[in-house]
Amino acid sequence: MPWKSEAQRRLFYAMASRGEISQETLERWKRETGDRKLPKRVSKDAIKRRRERKMRR
Repeated sequence: MPWKSEAQRRLFYAMASRGEISQETLERWKRETGDRKLPKRVSKDAIKRRRERKMRR
């Protein structure tokens, strides 16, 4: 699953450095995200819209 924001990316790198997630997990997320330009943060409104779209399908 790719990262949604830079904040989430920073969180995962911090968790990996503390040993809370494996380096393999970090590498998989890096590979799936690629070199996409991500927003600094994702707003709660954007999350709600995404969930509503999924429910309509």
